[in-house]
Amino acid sequence: MVELRTRYLGLDLPSPLVASASPLTGTLDGLRRLEAAGAAAVVLPSLFEEQLILEADQVRRLRDAGADSLSAALALDDYNAGPYGYLALVEKATATLQIPVIASLNGVTPGTWVKHASLLEEAGADALELNIYYVSSSPGVGGPEVERRYLELVRSVRQTIGIPLAVKLSPYFSSVANLTHQLVQAGADGLVLFNRFYQPDLDLETLEITPRLVLSSSEELRLPLRWIAILYKEVPASLAASTGVHTAADVVKVLLAGADVAMMTSALLRHGPEHLTAVETGLRDWLEEHGMQTVGHLRGLRSQRSIRDPAAWERANYITMLAGYPDQVHTEAR
Repeated sequence: MVELRTRYLGLDLPSPLVASASPLTGTLDGLRRLEAAGAAAVVLPSLFEEQLILEADQVRRLRDAGADSLSAALALDDYNAGPYGYLALVEKATATLQIPVIASLNGVTPGTWVKHASLLEEAGADALELNIYYVSSSPGVGGPEVERRYLELVRSVRQTIGIPLAVKLSPYFSSVANLTHQLVQAGADGLVLFNRFYQPDLDLETLEITPRLVLSSSEELRLPLRWIAILYKEVPASLAASTGVHTAADVVKVLLAGADVAMMTSALLRHGPEHLTAVETGLRDWLEEHGMQTVGHLRGLRSQRSIRDPAAWERANYITMLAGYPDQVHTEAR
């Protein structure tokens, strides 16, 4: 019997399949469906820094207006759908599910909102994922300043909570390897690679900027795959692959590179929570066919530390790809 158990952020999981933040993890019904389909853990949708700052300002104004006004405001459904509703979801989810529940905070600047992390811990969250979604568009802000903000934010959250902390970051840094080491030193127990920025588009009829939600594909797996292979055993932290995990083959690849877990969002939105069952079956089948009894036998077998030519994950990979381009085109054309 193939054993799929793994550890992520110090948590024992029945498999490496994690349902990451999405509308499916934002309701108790969705969370139940994900657990029933085979999710080993769930990451709740992010609670945003802007929500917490806005709410703090509203509460302060209402408190100044009088206790009656504050009590009435707290009873409003739309108010509870924000931070207070989020805490309620954490409490209900941890009381209902048998798998770990990972809360998520999305912020870019240290401040009083960070203290909300302790409330998530008190509500029962098994771990916290800090989703730093920051795009520096100012020519006056250099790379070192951006990294300093990340590290300061991680330190602030680490000082606030005692539960495991994962950091979800983007690949847009001049030295990802160096930054990940600094993040771990600042208090991160795990790294989620990578955040997927949604790019705006232009409507040619209205000439307005419009948001576009485009689900990922397996083709996007190569970026996290590469960096997980490079960072495996190089940073003392759990590694989670995010973006591009759609199939059992994708899960096998990120485990071979060295990931502890594979996080899925787009595939579950496209096919439904039950897609997890098919992916788990495919993972078991692959392990059995290759004579591997546990996920541990697979992990890191093709990381940078475990292959004869480590440069295959670096610049030489680029050279090899270009050299083989004519043959690849010919093969695909057949």
